Amino acid sequence: MDLLIDMNLTPRWVSFLAEAGHHAFHWSTTGRPTASDDEIFEYARKNKFVVLTNDLDFSHILAHTRDFAPSVILLRGEPLVPEVRGTVLLNALKTCAAELSQGAILSLDLAGTGAFTSASVKTLLVLESARPLFTPVLEF
Repeated sequence: MDLLIDMNLTPRWVSFLAEAGHHAFHWSTTGRPTASDDEIFEYARKNKFVVLTNDLDFSHILAHTRDFAPSVILLRGEPLVPEVRGTVLLNALKTCAAELSQGAILSLDLAGTGAFTSASVKTLLVLESARPLFTPVLEF
């Protein structure tokens, strides 16, 4: 899967995801650090990247445009580092690969501390025919 990691997440996600077989890059290596969310969103859409972010604005932009791309993965709950949250994200990418390739908003609420390895609240919003289909509570 091709992932664009937003500025609000550590660049350490790039090597973590690459080691798992995903093509990932951090926005700081491609665009201006001060780029607007709209600019990052448009880049991801044109280049068919899934946006990995902690920023709710991306899902709002996607809903506002009524487009199917880019898919957005929201990581919620500190610490949002691959050493702690990586396993959950990899499981979610595997489980939801088809939906993310078609257009979806996946929210992983990872509240808690320490070596927490499963998402406590999971929501997958699949964008389909301009009518969202909610699929709550997926097990990762």
